[in-house]
Amino acid sequence: MPSRWIDWRRFSMPLVTCFTLMLGSGGMATVWPCGGDFEGFVDGLKSEAATVGFSKGEIDSFFAAVRYDEDVIRRDRSQGIFQKSFIEFSKLVMQPYRIDMAAKFENEHRAIFDRVEQQYGVPRGVLLSLLALETDFGLVQGDHNTLNALVTLAYDCRRPELFRPHINAALNLYRHGDFDPLMTEGAWAGEIGMIQMLPLDIVRYGQDGDGDGKVDLRHSVADALMTAGRVLQKHGWQPNQPWLIEVKVPPSLNWAESGLGSNKTVSEWQRLGVELRQSRIPLPTDAPASLLLPHGRKGPAFFALPNFLIYFEWNRSLVYATTSAFFATLLSGEPMYLDGHAEPPLSGEEVIELQNKLVKRGHDVGKIDGIVGKLTRAAVGAEQIKHGLPADQWPTKELLSLLDH
Repeated sequence: MPSRWIDWRRFSMPLVTCFTLMLGSGGMATVWPCGGDFEGFVDGLKSEAATVGFSKGEIDSFFAAVRYDEDVIRRDRSQGIFQKSFIEFSKLVMQPYRIDMAAKFENEHRAIFDRVEQQYGVPRGVLLSLLALETDFGLVQGDHNTLNALVTLAYDCRRPELFRPHINAALNLYRHGDFDPLMTEGAWAGEIGMIQMLPLDIVRYGQDGDGDGKVDLRHSVADALMTAGRVLQKHGWQPNQPWLIEVKVPPSLNWAESGLGSNKTVSEWQRLGVELRQSRIPLPTDAPASLLLPHGRKGPAFFALPNFLIYFEWNRSLVYATTSAFFATLLSGEPMYLDGHAEPPLSGEEVIELQNKLVKRGHDVGKIDGIVGKLTRAAVGAEQIKHGLPADQWPTKELLSLLDH
């Protein structure tokens, strides 16, 4: 059965309204109201919904039982999982039972995987990895009331611009019968379904894969997989191209050439002595690739191809993106990566200390949060060069000590 799009044009609030709300007039960033009296904040949401065409009955019914969820804020403030290193996090994820679950899930839904691969060029290993990381193949989709989560996070002043647009999108879904403000549940951050998507993204990309006239990402495997394929395609996924392949790196390499910001062709890397460890995945020699060293020069090493960057459209965490991408590689038949002799990671407190020192030296590390993200790694590489250390962008106790001088 061919998949078909839900005709979102029958919603009375067109998508352009969503973009206008996000950008403000003239493309200027909007100052998002937040905080204060919670009931007053909800009244503001109701007024906004009325200005874009929702009826008083729809609005009152939608917001009738909304409440502030303290557990959502607690979880938002304690995302310690992203302070783990790639090796720590990936070993937690890539458990034997998940590999077995992936094989069983793929066998049960083979025809749907075939359709996604044919229509969007996204391999089943990529989809299986996302399903595993997001919800354990639909088994753990979250038990937070979605509307409460979205309104709570929009009310909170940490990231209101991220969550407020999804409230009117959820109201749109409610009008169409695809969102129940009392019963729709998902992750604490408002994501819904097997692949954990926010309401505005469901409006943009949601696809009816089973032909029942609805986009149901919570219960329909076909809807979830076809939507995931559509999302990746829209973000630029290149069919029949690899994403992350393990390599062996010579100790004589100029480590400053590593990192996601440094591209060479595969053949240029090979002339520098970088070799594929073991791969059955076709890799054109003229393909652009970055040398990714998630644990520094002594840990595992990978060619990161253009498709790897698409993972950051799904989740901005470098550790999450690398784990998801490698798990997809593993599920596609490649061997487990070699740990090497990686130096142990700094603790979260040490990373915060490092980030503060880097900021004092004029580096932009983004938020000081104890997470070694792309900006922190780039700053580490710059300081390693200044101090005559191998510039592999891996923070060590040695560098932390040197930054005191």
